[in-house]
Amino acid sequence: MLLKHRVGLRERTEENVKILFFCRGCEEPYVQIITVRKEKRSQSVCSSPSVSTSEDEDTEDTLPVLQQDSQILREQHIEKLAPHLPARVQCSPWQLVYSTDTHGTSLKTLYRNTAEIQQPVLLLIQDTHNQVFGAFSSDSFRVSDCCYGTGETFLFTFSPEFQMFRWSGENSYFVRGFLDSLQLGAGGGPFGLWLDSDLLRGSTFPCNTFRNAPLCPHQDFSVRALEVWSFQ
Repeated sequence: MLLKHRVGLRERTEENVKILFFCRGCEEPYVQIITVRKEKRSQSVCSSPSVSTSEDEDTEDTLPVLQQDSQILREQHIEKLAPHLPARVQCSPWQLVYSTDTHGTSLKTLYRNTAEIQQPVLLLIQDTHNQVFGAFSSDSFRVSDCCYGTGETFLFTFSPEFQMFRWSGENSYFVRGFLDSLQLGAGGGPFGLWLDSDLLRGSTFPCNTFRNAPLCPHQDFSVRALEVWSFQ
């Protein structure tokens, strides 16, 4: 009761208020009151002990930290995509490892920049109609003799609303890298997502691997910007 009296707490707290008690060494305990918006409560695992008391800062704390600026991503994209990433990378900062804006348009350069990465990667594409879409790959991109990846891999689009397409279980044609193209998803005809060697042209069609809809209205598209992010 003495502690409550000191900080002026009421006996009853609202549902969206958390009360945290802290003690450092032999110092006297202190109390921190945190207002949590309903939709953000489940994100607390990724929050640091020094949680902000303002709603705006609370929103920022639940989003991943981008180590570099993105030419494609906006806050609304990150808010919708981040909760669907595997738990093992949700709390990780995002590191930009390839960007057409910085590194030019070359699939070989993309492969070179991701060759040493032993973790998942996120592929972001903005086409010339400003549609944003891409893929999460459980493995970094590389040239290969066969398909690689796991069921964590998925396709997604923000065009016109956020949709994601997880593994259907029908086949394991997740990713395959050639010197002249990068392919994600296959079976029953065209690829779920395909990019050429110059990263200037691509296509997206329904495929058996993800049972996806085309990721953008123009199934054959031209690339305005492309980025690959890894998770530290």
